[in-house]
Order: sequence, then C-alpha cells, then structure tokens
Amino acid sequence: MQKKFSYPVDIDQFEQIIRQGKVYVDKTDLMFNLVSNYTYVFLARPRRFGKSLLCNTLHAYFDGKKELFEGLKIAELEKQWDKHPVLHFIMSGLKNCTIAEARSTLENFIHTYEKEYGRDEMENTPGARFRGLIHRAYEKTGKKVVIILDEYDSPITRLLHEHKDLEEMRSLLRNFYQVLKDEGEYIRFVFITGITKFSQLSIFSELNNLNNISMIDDYSGLCGITQEELDTVLRPCVEEFAQNIGVSTEEAYNLLKKQYDGYHFSKNSKDVYAPFSLLKCLNDRDLNNYWFEAGTSLSLLKYLEHYPLRNAFEYDGIEVDVDEFNIPCEDAETPMPLLYQSGYLSIDTYSKRFNTYTLRIPNREVKTGLIKCLMPILMHSTTNEGNTTITNMAKAIRRGDLSQALVCLRSYIAGIPYDIITKEEWDKKEGRENFYKLLLYLVFSLLNSKVDVEVKSILGRADVVVQTEDDVFVIELKVDDTVKAALAQIDEKDYAIQWSADGRKVTKCGVSITSDKRNITHWRITDADGNVVEDKNFKEQ
Repeated sequence: MQKKFSYPVDIDQFEQIIRQGKVYVDKTDLMFNLVSNYTYVFLARPRRFGKSLLCNTLHAYFDGKKELFEGLKIAELEKQWDKHPVLHFIMSGLKNCTIAEARSTLENFIHTYEKEYGRDEMENTPGARFRGLIHRAYEKTGKKVVIILDEYDSPITRLLHEHKDLEEMRSLLRNFYQVLKDEGEYIRFVFITGITKFSQLSIFSELNNLNNISMIDDYSGLCGITQEELDTVLRPCVEEFAQNIGVSTEEAYNLLKKQYDGYHFSKNSKDVYAPFSLLKCLNDRDLNNYWFEAGTSLSLLKYLEHYPLRNAFEYDGIEVDVDEFNIPCEDAETPMPLLYQSGYLSIDTYSKRFNTYTLRIPNREVKTGLIKCLMPILMHSTTNEGNTTITNMAKAIRRGDLSQALVCLRSYIAGIPYDIITKEEWDKKEGRENFYKLLLYLVFSLLNSKVDVEVKSILGRADVVVQTEDDVFVIELKVDDTVKAALAQIDEKDYAIQWSADGRKVTKCGVSITSDKRNITHWRITDADGNVVEDKNFKEQ
C-alpha cells in the first residue's frame, strides 16, 4: 500500500519539516507558554526525544519566521513576531573531543556568529568572546539576544570517571556558561537541553535563576509524542500502519504502546512515547528497536563498567525519593540516576502519601536493547551464541515444549566462564542466587521479541512468566534448594492464579541450580493442578 504520510525520520530541522510537508505534531502552544513565562530554562530528556527539533523550532520562532507557523497553534497566540538575534550552539560537536579540541571547536562555533556581529581581538577566551558576541548582537540589532544550548552535557558525559579531564572540561564550559548570568540585561531567552542533570552546582554555579522544567507536569509532553496526540493528530497514521501490517487499528495501538510507550517525566505526567522510534516504526511499517539501533550510548556502557553490571536491572521497580534519581551523575554511588536521566528507567507511579516515585524500564524496546547490549559483556559470550539460544528456546516454547527450552538454556549456561562473578560473591548463597536469577532475567527477557514474557521482580514474585497464544508457563528458580520448594512457593504465593480462567493451558515449573555443578541440575514440570508432567534430574549424571 502506498504511504500517504511523509515522516521526519532523518531530520530535526523545523523549517525543512514544515516546507516539505512532513508529519509534525504541533506543540507550539506549549512553546509560547514557555517563552512567555520564563527567561532561563533547562530541559532534560533522553536522547532521540525531540530536544533538537524543539531547539530549532524556538530558533525559527525568535528569528521571526512567521510564515513557517501559519496554521499552527502559536499563530493565534503570538501578535508581534519580533526578530531577535539567536545564538544557537549544538554542544554535541564537542563530544569525544580532547580539552584542546573542545576549546577549538567552541571557538569555531563563536566565530560563526562573529562573522555577522564582529569581534574584539582583545577577547582571547571562549567566555570573553561569548560575552562580547552577546553585547555586539544586542547593539547591532537593538533586540535582546536569544541563546540556545542544545545537548550541553555531551562534552562531559564520557568523562564521568576520568576526574582530571572532567574537571578541565568543566572548567572550560563553566567559563563559557557563566556569561549567561552576567549578561542578563542583554538576554531575552535562554534555553538549555541535555540528557543528564549535570548539576548546576558544578557547571552553572552562577546561574541561580535557571528554571528546570524537566519535572513540571505542564511541560511533560513538550518533547515526545503523547498518548493524546497519538489518539488524535496521528490516528490516521496509526490506521495506515495497521492496514499495512495486517492488524486492526486497536491491535496496532496495543503493539505501539507495548513497544514505545511508558515514559513519564513528572508526578502527573502525560503518557509519552519515544518519538524517534514511533515515527520510524510508522515510516518503516516495522516494530523494530530503533532507539538502540540508532546508536547505543557508549558513555553509558563505560559508566556501567564502574558498577556491577547486574545491578543495572535491579532498579527496574525501585522506589526512590526525587532527590535520589536526580543526583548529579558524577556524584552518584549507583548507576540509577544515569539510567533514569538517560531514559533506561522512567517514572512509573508517584505516591503522594510518601512523596516517592517508582521507576521502571519504560517499554519493550528499551528492555530488549539494553539486555542485548549488556548480555555479551556480562556473560562473556558472543551475540550470535545468545541469539541462537533465544531462537531455539522460543521455538520450543511456541510448540509448548518447556523442557526443551530448558535444555537449550542449560547448554548455554554450561559455556559461561567461571570467572563471571568473583569467588567472594560465589561463596555467598545470595550472590549465587542473584547471579542465576539475573541470567534467567536476561535470557527470558530477550524472548520478548519472539514470545510474550512477563519477567517479574526477583523480590517476592514469580521469577519468570512466559506466555504464548496457547500456554502460560510460571517458572520459579531455586539455588541449592529443591524443585519441590520452588513449586511449593508458586502454590503458596498463588503466582499462577491470575491466568487460571483465561482459557490457556497453565504449566508450573520448579528449576534447581546447584553451586557445585554451576548449572541447572533439576527441573520438575506440573500442570495447573500439580500433577507431574515431567521430572528431569541431572544430579547423578
């Protein structure tokens, strides 16, 4: 079927999107509200979340390009359309640079505007040149200056644990950014975006009037695509997508929600979808993991190397105070703040009574991408080995053969090196149990792309629930304990009861791993009534 809609999957330039008639979700009323109420604004959002498009839209607005906004909400709100000088810096250009390279690149950015507004040769630091640039832009135009700093934290994200370089880069940027505080009388609006909350204390130490709107309900949908927008403005796009992949519109909405939804950025946040992934999916007619394929954050992987990698998944479902997940990443004792700020975790619920937030991995795309990225590192195995295991397990589960799926898993575990966890960890039963629960978490989570898997928290609920059209498998793992104890826990905790009346076959399975064998040594599979279907014991082999 021929597509009716053209999606901006490869551009973030507002002017191009409008002139080329590409799909554009109008948020200009929020933008107008923002510039009407604030002068200094900071917004943190994950990568590929529309921050650069918002920056470019603001640029066009303050550039007075009224014609680009015809038919948009702001056209009814703005009456003056004043043109202001706009200094727009895309700080990702300093990413992966040495300190000298970063300084040179920053000076080149400034030079671009100096060609229009002039330069005083006595200004010999980036900060001095920036200050002079603001003055001359104001003097030349008679209008206050607008400053846009997109991805302000790109130059320092990779330096989190390289303290000497981090401080030098911070010093360079501090010299540049502190100008914003000093030149307030010449400034109309400042907009700063980033991924991480790299503490105003360390970089914006002088900018005490910077308004962080990242967790304000009114602006929770400023970037990304909200459920309401998907239900209204983009409904024709979803209908076309559904027709193209051969499902109903309702089914298409369910698929999109499971794959790309789940982001919340405030106490009463709008329900937000990852925009890059959603639009790529509608354009390509394929439910793929676009967010990760567009470039896994190497800085995240490097950051996680300083913590036990398995801990990254323990934060799925963690309850925290707001101050905990907004800790500056360079000061954090755990990877949780960066996981939240980078979009690997998002707000699931807010408790008004206790003023706490529950954080979760937002959707299937993020979970699958994160696990695929980290599993080869954690398990010292190749991606091909993992993919083969997952494919074989999925095939077995789809035909209802849980035992064969466990045979595949057992074979995979046998190839894992002994030095995955330290001797000190292995000597503790809790350490062994957590390791193998994590292994099952990783493997069964990867099945998400092939069968429906609901991996529960390891703290008091069923370890793994695997669902197909015909079957529900409830699996409990025990380390240095019996399959009888595992099955007893499933029954005592009523783990399987919620599926007892949905028409599918419910199977319960207890899995035992022993420390001396370092592998699955026994599993027992029963039906819903507890009758043994299969009992496979490798202990004596």
